[in-house]
Amino acid sequence: MSDLSQVVLLGLDQAELSSLVESVGEPAYRAKQLREAVYRQRVESIEGITTLPQQLRIKLAEKGISIGLPRIERRFVSQDGTVRYLIGFADGQSVETVWMPEGDGGEAGDGSEAGELAERFADLSPSGAEARLEKGEPFAALKHCATQKRGQKQGQNQGRSTICISSQVGCAVDCQFCLTALLGAKRNLTAGEIVGQVCAVLKDQQVSPPQDRINLVFMGQGEPFLNYENFVKAARLLVEEVGIAERRMTVSTAGIVPRIHDFGGEKIRPKLAISLNASSDELRTRLMPLNKKWNLEMLMAAARAYPLRSREWITFEYVLLGTVNDGPENAKEVVELLRGMRCKVNLIALNPGPGIDFTTPGEERVAGFQTILRESGIPAFVRRPRGRDIYAACGQLKRTVEIATAPAL
Repeated sequence: MSDLSQVVLLGLDQAELSSLVESVGEPAYRAKQLREAVYRQRVESIEGITTLPQQLRIKLAEKGISIGLPRIERRFVSQDGTVRYLIGFADGQSVETVWMPEGDGGEAGDGSEAGELAERFADLSPSGAEARLEKGEPFAALKHCATQKRGQKQGQNQGRSTICISSQVGCAVDCQFCLTALLGAKRNLTAGEIVGQVCAVLKDQQVSPPQDRINLVFMGQGEPFLNYENFVKAARLLVEEVGIAERRMTVSTAGIVPRIHDFGGEKIRPKLAISLNASSDELRTRLMPLNKKWNLEMLMAAARAYPLRSREWITFEYVLLGTVNDGPENAKEVVELLRGMRCKVNLIALNPGPGIDFTTPGEERVAGFQTILRESGIPAFVRRPRGRDIYAACGQLKRTVEIATAPAL
């Protein structure tokens, strides 16, 4: 590293930190001290790295090297305990990051019914849940099987807390039911800015993986697969440096088909979730314009070709819009799309917001949709709306500062 004046430590991996240490004439073990300070201790300044000699701290600061931990500009706390953070970066841009102390009913490992069942399924033998599902065994039997495992684990930390992080400032995908789409696309986040959100929230919540089990979902602002290289590097840093288990991470994509193929070959990769949201090309193109480029045939082919690891499932997310995509005929079409796949479905009743021209379906329509999927052998879960009153729920992230309570269901 020749020019150190713009070097930000947050986002550098082991090799890059070793190169930095070598360039300033320090012994190799200093790289480990920097890694520990940046990713585990989450210090805010070079001066705060007290494991380094003072003279070295002064030298690094004089060279313009910085930590790069983003600042928490605003905090919004929901009545359900969810916290929405407005996270600011050096260039004045900001994104939102959400802390959910009990998850939202979505991803494996988030402490919800869906998450807890999936975690227990993972503890079964290879002839367990997945094999039984593939043989057509009713979902209720799998739930009973997984629930039996729960009794064997009582008293352990259930790891319910989830952090939802952003990968871009704004979003270019333009899903018609999502508030983030109204922001447009501003820029990609660096790997350090993605990891920095997690570090800032962990520091604020006073939790430290791996001692504290934390779940992580790349489901905030932006499409991670349109910022692929930075997302992949961030995921690697979160596993290797921050200490969050790979199996406790999930990334959601709107369906960037070439990157789904690429992602299957990554050495370190979170679990995959695909935003489906429609049962036909005509409807999906209306709701998600990117379907014009990568239609359902292409998307389903990529999903079926995705190399699932042992005891891994693909998640399909489906936002239910009142009288638009939530009818029995839609559910039956989804069943046909997913037939034979090792997958589960997360159903999300629309979280409302200003500028969104759709309505939230009633509980009976949501339940009816779920029943059709489950009776066809597809595990289906309804995600709880977490932080809806502070615009922190799925599809509501739009840097909203003036809070007006959203309608309750």
